[in-house]
Amino acid sequence: MNTREKRAARRDLDKFSRKSPGPILVAEDDPLAGNLLERRLREWGYQVHRAENGQQAWDWLKRSEIRIALLDWMMPGLEGPELCRRLRQSNKARYTYLVLLTARDSSFDIIQGLEAGADDYMTKPIHLMELRARLQTAHRIINLEDNLIKAKSKLTRLASTDSLTRAWNRRTIFGFLAEELNRFRREGRPFGVLMADLDHFKEINDRYGHPAGDAVLKQLVTLTKNNLRNYDRVGRYGGDELILLLPGRDAKATEAVATRLLERVRRHRFRIGPRISITVTLSIGGTAVTSSRDKVDIMVRDADRALYQAKKRGRDRVVMWNISGKE
Repeated sequence: MNTREKRAARRDLDKFSRKSPGPILVAEDDPLAGNLLERRLREWGYQVHRAENGQQAWDWLKRSEIRIALLDWMMPGLEGPELCRRLRQSNKARYTYLVLLTARDSSFDIIQGLEAGADDYMTKPIHLMELRARLQTAHRIINLEDNLIKAKSKLTRLASTDSLTRAWNRRTIFGFLAEELNRFRREGRPFGVLMADLDHFKEINDRYGHPAGDAVLKQLVTLTKNNLRNYDRVGRYGGDELILLLPGRDAKATEAVATRLLERVRRHRFRIGPRISITVTLSIGGTAVTSSRDKVDIMVRDADRALYQAKKRGRDRVVMWNISGKE
């Protein structure tokens, strides 16, 4: 490497060090070697945690904030390769980049360490500038891992939510209903189901245009979520119909929630333009689980039947489908 290349490399490293790399674990039972590593790592911007034996290192590795660890191969208690194996077999949510440090340099030892789950391998004595460069690689790998997790989470969210309202889509809300029904069969915890429909929604679209109708739907979902508990579920059943899952609510409590939501919607003004706002009403049908023999599609059907009766009786009201199978 010529002088110009060395200067460029140093500039890259300096830029890297200004990014506050974050916490790092140094597991080293040799006090002199550990102190040297800790001093340099702190100079590079790391928050350093020290472990003097394998058990201390394992206690640190289980913590989510440790994303990079320098592990001595030979330590009292648990050795470096065993720590690597344990961590890779664990269910730690965030990836930790592991670097083994050892005087062993045979191909067999290197393969053994990497097969145990290490990401990198450095032989002692440690060349500090080489270590710094390898830590750059560690951060690139960690960033890639984090970005993949974020992308996966985003794709999962897109696949499970309605693109317009951000409510759960039909497939996902039916999955939540099935889970809640299984919980009822195991624990006997009740739950309620509501079907809510905007009254005269077609007139809103006809008079103000479909973008106005979309705006009302989005605001309705937001208003509904804000008037429910964090663990209640709101899904879009189709068109302007919403389906609400209320864990822990029996029929009486489910009806009370529906009545309260009806009143909130009546009093709310929905903005459909810079200077235009309108009021709307809901019709709501509801039911609650009554038997371990109940099925998701039957409960949804009963709530939908109750919704039909609410529409038939003049809208802007709640109708509950009772235990006997009648509204």
